[in-house]
Amino acid sequence: MEELLNVSPIDGRYYKKTHVLENYFSEYALIKNRVFVEIKWLLFLASKKFIFELKDQDKNKINSIIENFNIDEAKKVKEIEKTTNHDVKAVEYYLREKFTSLGLGNFTSYIHIFLTSEDINNTSYNLMIKTCLEDVYFKQIQDLIANLKEKSLKYKDVAMLSHTHGQVATPTTVGKEFKVFEYRLEKIFKRIKEIKLCSKFGGAVGNFNCHIVAYPNINWEDLAKEFICSIGLEYNPVSTQIESHDTICLLLSFVKLLNCVIKDLNSDMWLYISKGYFKEKIKNNEVGSSVMPHKVNPINHENSMANIEICNGIIDVLTTNLPVSRMQRDLSDSSKMRNIGVVFAHSLISVSETIKGLNKIEVNTQEISEELDNNYEVLAEAIQTILRKNKVENGYEMLKSLTRGKKITKIDMQEFVSTLQIDENDKRTLLNLSPNKYVGLAEKIVENN
Repeated sequence: MEELLNVSPIDGRYYKKTHVLENYFSEYALIKNRVFVEIKWLLFLASKKFIFELKDQDKNKINSIIENFNIDEAKKVKEIEKTTNHDVKAVEYYLREKFTSLGLGNFTSYIHIFLTSEDINNTSYNLMIKTCLEDVYFKQIQDLIANLKEKSLKYKDVAMLSHTHGQVATPTTVGKEFKVFEYRLEKIFKRIKEIKLCSKFGGAVGNFNCHIVAYPNINWEDLAKEFICSIGLEYNPVSTQIESHDTICLLLSFVKLLNCVIKDLNSDMWLYISKGYFKEKIKNNEVGSSVMPHKVNPINHENSMANIEICNGIIDVLTTNLPVSRMQRDLSDSSKMRNIGVVFAHSLISVSETIKGLNKIEVNTQEISEELDNNYEVLAEAIQTILRKNKVENGYEMLKSLTRGKKITKIDMQEFVSTLQIDENDKRTLLNLSPNKYVGLAEKIVENN
């Protein structure tokens, strides 16, 4: 019953599709990553031995804080935050208490040394996004691409009419049209995987000010870079108090583009289903309409498109505003960054719904074949091309006069071809041509790309 009280459909209606993101974008996940970064930085400094050293047993105790961190520990941090009214400072105080309880009180002063809260925050968010991409998001996109690849090969030789401007046009194959979306998504997906998320770690305004005062002979820039790279991120050497978010915005821009391609796929599927090119598999207990019993609706494709629109709307807000921060820092990015998980939630819903929709359809070969047979006018392109080849003047105009805005039968087309004064081999080719054979290299394009 508690799910019925959720305001957001992400945590309610779509919970089964999005709950996996709890491990990456929840408040608990953010706190856990802050604890992780604070501890890893302290251990990293200890390994350099110019400030303090740790015995192996002490390192093990400190690492156990990360290993044993759970929801109850996160609640302790939130309780401290009620007093500090500062989320990162609450983590520092929590760690002080943990160190003291583990007999490590001598090292509490080194917790959060040389750091500003944004060093912790930006690094934590980038780690959250990176692990979500690698553990969840990439797999979902790969599943969708694999689904399209399977269908492109399965239907590579199933001819169907194209529709340009909504009008019948030169035939293609069902598989080739699936291939188009597979190819587009694969290209964008490759670019997303190439993006390296960046983190800054240079203190209050990115200049290592207090670092140099305390230890002027240390190469702090190299040290910060080494640390950030050691936890799997790329180092941003030039920043204000915050990391500029440009790389995150670049990532989100590609996610938006990926979403747009998926929306285009769903839109086409919706139209093909409405034309009868695809039939939806029937589940006996499902209902398509409260009053029209015959209905079997493409609801998964529609649901996917709706979630993409919401997702891309949030991305627009983030990519427009995250790169803007007054002077060295304002707090407006903090609230916006908390919606990163919402972006990926709606994106995952859309991908999941698209795959579900694709798995429910089957090609209606009879409908597709009949429509090809009833539209011989689409061969006009081929015939006027042969006329040009044979140096027949006004070949295009001849076919325009014969076919534009008209329904042409097989007999009509063959009678016209029979009157042409062209090479006999070319004439024979045209007389043997039919819409379902006029698909060019569609099959090879599927196989070779």
